[in-house]
Amino acid sequence: MVRRANLVNSAAQDDARERPLDVRLLNITASVLFVVAGLIVVVGVVTWLVRQPVFSVHSIRVEGDVTRNSVSTIRANALPQITGNYFTLDLRQAQRAFQGVPWVRQAVVRRVWPNRLDVALEEHRAAALWSMDEGSDQLVNTLGEVFQANVGDVEEDALPTLQGPEGSAAVVLATYRRLSPVFKRLELNMDTLSLSGRGSWHAGFDSGAEIELGRGSEAELVARAERFIGTVSQVIARYQRPLVSADLRHNEGYALRLKGITTTSQAVAAGAAAARN
Repeated sequence: MVRRANLVNSAAQDDARERPLDVRLLNITASVLFVVAGLIVVVGVVTWLVRQPVFSVHSIRVEGDVTRNSVSTIRANALPQITGNYFTLDLRQAQRAFQGVPWVRQAVVRRVWPNRLDVALEEHRAAALWSMDEGSDQLVNTLGEVFQANVGDVEEDALPTLQGPEGSAAVVLATYRRLSPVFKRLELNMDTLSLSGRGSWHAGFDSGAEIELGRGSEAELVARAERFIGTVSQVIARYQRPLVSADLRHNEGYALRLKGITTTSQAVAAGAAAARN
């Protein structure tokens, strides 16, 4: 029986070898076409399924910080920029759409089967105004990032105004946070701080006083301000006049101007020496 089976297989192989080449090519072509037709059917069915209305985005759930915007406002601003359904939606595009809403700092978007989006939002928290040379003020958040929003939406009237070269907002904000408590010990409330292109610092106060802080690192500026605060109160008490301006850029002391008194370098030196004694 085994020998007979071997003879049959050998005969089949001989028959296949004896077939004309065009017949074998025809069989291969038919097989390939069958596979391709099957793939086309599968793709067509899948395409039909993903286009069904049941997979269109029907709801968006917004979570996280929504204190500056209502959920309806966020949806109204972002939805026109979102295209596709559960399967075809571009999550990066959706993320950019939500992050384009005023006051939104970051958005995390994810699909929820079969037709919903969940969006987790983080809003900017305003820490200061950022003064621009062209006059259109922006805002600085608590992380030192400059962002665009309607300044009129800010309820905090006591926000300081900061200014500096492009990309310096984080440094200026950090320096403000270090210097402000130092000057408050003299009841000077800093409301402006600016950094020039050459690295020089200038502070303004709600009383109208101004102080030139000069150049240096954050630690050097704080040390300079500490020395100033340690002696200027005695000078002011002596003359009984409020501070108008001061210049801390001198190595040995500082220049001082009090209201109603035009000081000279000699007078300032004498006042500073009196304060140190």
